[in-house]
Amino acid sequence: MKHTIDAQGKKIGRIASQAAALLMGKNSVTFAKNKVSAEPVEIVNAAKADMTAKQKEETLYVTYTGHRGGINRESLGRLIARKGMPEVFRRAVYRMLPDNKLRDIRIKNLTVKE
Repeated sequence: MKHTIDAQGKKIGRIASQAAALLMGKNSVTFAKNKVSAEPVEIVNAAKADMTAKQKEETLYVTYTGHRGGINRESLGRLIARKGMPEVFRRAVYRMLPDNKLRDIRIKNLTVKE
């Protein structure tokens, strides 16, 4: 069964936490931490999510290359301009999933549409 989440007028974090729980299979009676739920999750109307101008300026995504001086900071507004809203939701859900070998497999069951 495919789960569809409508993001219109809702906050990014609320949608992401709901999607992460569905990807982990927590809604299923056969839930097990070491198993991947085969149910795909789709987020629709990602471009219509509720977001303020202040949030676009002040929210930072920080990555580190591993080299000295290799810290990269990118604001939410710049990320949206560069990759679009689906990437914002994908990153939010990815970081809410447990950091283990199953995270990359689970995130493949997520699709985000503007």
